[in-house]
Amino acid sequence: MKFSLKGAVAGLLLGTMLGSGGAWADGGTLRIAMTAADVPTTTGMPNNGFEGMRFLGYTVFEPLIDWDLSDPSKPADLRPGLAESWEVDPADQTRWTFHLRRGVKFHDGSDFNADAVIWNLDRFFDDKSPQFDANGSAITRGRNPLMKSWKKIDDYTVEIDTKYPASYFPYIICYTLIASPAAFAAAGNDWAKFAQAPAGTGPFRITKVTPRVSVELARNDAYWNPARVPKLDKVVLLPMPEATTRLAALRSGQVDWIEVPPPDAIPSLKSAGFNVVTGVYPHDWPWEWDVSEGSPFHDVRVRQAANYAIDRDGLVQMLNGTAIPAKGWYTPDHPLFGHPKNDYTYDPDKARALLKEAGYGPDHPLKAKILTSTSGSGQMQPVQMNEFIQQNLAEVGIDIDLETTEWGTLLVALRNAPGSAPTMGANAINVSFATSDPSWLAKFFHSKNKAPVSSNWGQYSNPEVDAVLDKMELEFDPARRDAYARQVNELITDDAAWLYVVHDMNPRAMTKKVKGFRPAQSWFQDLTSVSME
Repeated sequence: MKFSLKGAVAGLLLGTMLGSGGAWADGGTLRIAMTAADVPTTTGMPNNGFEGMRFLGYTVFEPLIDWDLSDPSKPADLRPGLAESWEVDPADQTRWTFHLRRGVKFHDGSDFNADAVIWNLDRFFDDKSPQFDANGSAITRGRNPLMKSWKKIDDYTVEIDTKYPASYFPYIICYTLIASPAAFAAAGNDWAKFAQAPAGTGPFRITKVTPRVSVELARNDAYWNPARVPKLDKVVLLPMPEATTRLAALRSGQVDWIEVPPPDAIPSLKSAGFNVVTGVYPHDWPWEWDVSEGSPFHDVRVRQAANYAIDRDGLVQMLNGTAIPAKGWYTPDHPLFGHPKNDYTYDPDKARALLKEAGYGPDHPLKAKILTSTSGSGQMQPVQMNEFIQQNLAEVGIDIDLETTEWGTLLVALRNAPGSAPTMGANAINVSFATSDPSWLAKFFHSKNKAPVSSNWGQYSNPEVDAVLDKMELEFDPARRDAYARQVNELITDDAAWLYVVHDMNPRAMTKKVKGFRPAQSWFQDLTSVSME
């Protein structure tokens, strides 16, 4: 079977850097305030979740298979990246062959070829390799738990074997980015030094890294795809985890674009002439329970009770309409939502009855600890939102202790199993996730992907779900694969595998000087079409 998809720090320091009038504010420079607490790593596998991938992943480094962000009218799907085409062996569906793009150069002028691909796969998946990157590997392995072996066939052909057949493997390999081996050698085989002068193949190149302050990108005039050479001369990325700081920076002209404006500021931003852009994208803002034996959320009645206790409409109102109520993994109008038996409306009486069945009540309240962050990629307004949920749950007899931490620390907790030191004794973790393709269903809900193997932090295990996911992995026909995904959503909704809260509408605010931005239905965005007036 052959695949060839076609498509195309804040305050004084910030003021010192940008100046009262914005020292970088020329017509070709776009200044973006991110929600990250720190500059995402610049080694070719950024941390800080998908916000890191959005701004310092795909902009600079590229995967074999990439996201097609060209049509904002439909959910983003895959397109050829550094591989022009790929196929799975019909006689051995664990074997994939990738035919690489010729004539591609890294930003340092060195050649992209099969040797570069193998070198990067060794970097992430072979801890004995000289270039092994422990930090990048932890992120990449969590997103790609399938790698078994890889080899060079010729200068422009690579073969990858997976641990088991998985029809959705193209959706997994797209999170493995390719960096320049020659640039690593020039940096003395030191990832910390490479991070100061990194090289990928993307439409932008990194020109300056100021740790904890900013990263500057410049247009890659020699980009291999002339149709996607950026219009901007320069992009400046600044971490600003506090929403009020981002808002002040936008209003004062210190930045041109902010991620996640405070919901209560949206009307005044619009009145002041700023553009506030929203849109549906594949996003789920849940609590991922620890459902293992001994956890208060091991009992499905408790999990269902919590889902019935949430006033999602009230939460959306608090967010000024920048979210959609969630009743399952997918949005209720998504073609893969299906027909679950449970419709999680706001029903406190039903929640109390379910808790009573599970043995909880006024004389025996349920107590649990929830770990969240103060900011971060896709986290929306985590403190305010979790306090709202905390109050909802208290009204039905669930006593929640909220623990907040920094975004990067939360992501480390997510990669470790419940009960381990990084999880701080949490019974659930609040992290937003992607719902962009069926691979995520397997990574989050198949028992074989329990953390630390992959993304099933809560140790969720349901034999019926596993059986359907196993069938989905072996189904290469998209329609039949989608039917299995729909069945999985029905099962995990009724089983209340997570606390389903809202789906984000991805708000960002920008000045009217920003032109040409077309928000994709994706966690990732294409900055190559953007220009500054």
